[in-house]
Amino acid sequence: MSRNFLIVDPVEGIETLKALASAVRVSILKLLHDEGPQNVNAIAAALSMPQSSVSANVQVLEDAGLIRTETLRAKKGNQKLCHTLFDEVLVMFKKDPASDGADTIEVAMPLGLYTSCEVSAPCGLCSGDGIIGLLDVPDTFLDPGRMSAGLIWFTRGYVEYQFPNNIKLMNGQLDAVEFSMELSSEVPGTAADWPSDITFSINQTDIGTWTSPGDYGDQRGVYTPNWWKLKGSQYGRLKSVRVTADASYIDGRKMSPLSLKDLDLGAHRSIRLRIAVKDDARHPGGLNIFGRGFGNYDQDIVMRLIIHR
Repeated sequence: MSRNFLIVDPVEGIETLKALASAVRVSILKLLHDEGPQNVNAIAAALSMPQSSVSANVQVLEDAGLIRTETLRAKKGNQKLCHTLFDEVLVMFKKDPASDGADTIEVAMPLGLYTSCEVSAPCGLCSGDGIIGLLDVPDTFLDPGRMSAGLIWFTRGYVEYQFPNNIKLMNGQLDAVEFSMELSSEVPGTAADWPSDITFSINQTDIGTWTSPGDYGDQRGVYTPNWWKLKGSQYGRLKSVRVTADASYIDGRKMSPLSLKDLDLGAHRSIRLRIAVKDDARHPGGLNIFGRGFGNYDQDIVMRLIIHR
């Protein structure tokens, strides 16, 4: 029987570890693993717990990517059916590329320096000093002032960034290409429970989709300027998207079987990263991208090429 593994790097996967650091949540995971999909009422009965407590813990597990849920019609209203995603969870540190004869080439791309875009309203851009152009006007994404953007948001569509392909400058074999960025869903105002399917593609090949849990506004982002209203998106989650010789991963969790061989990066002069919310997404909940001067991480979109000497 095939088994599903989750590999958690304690540095990047701290939220996953927090979700596991609870006897109640571990009991829920074990119940789902042993008995199969269960609704919240069944879990509460099996663990002799209040339904409200189970619901809160199920939400934590779902936000951490440890389970998935689906809403089904029941005799009285709806019910949330919970599915476990993994049979085993392994905790290990990523190997430092420098320790095994590898070089890392890093390029930081300013948020507004996208080379292609197609977005729908509500949408907008702002810098650390204020709003850029007009709110909810997609053509504003072509405004030259976008070069200073520290936050961009839209409902559906994409932005695409063109990175230099420096693989040929190095003598060695590409082990992985990795992108790091801070993301959240987008809703007018904010909503912690607002899922959105965000799809990543490289050179027009989809490598996988991550479902953002929500649009966060419970507290001001660490770097978000004071002029930005508290009712607006404040911060996101720092996501690490990596393609290796065997598959594509997000924060160490496998997204798809697509590998470096499928991308054939050596045949391209550039590496184009597209971040999108597709029209046919199951959860078309919009997208915020946080850059320097906004959010909790104060960083651009970073690409790393890991090359083995």
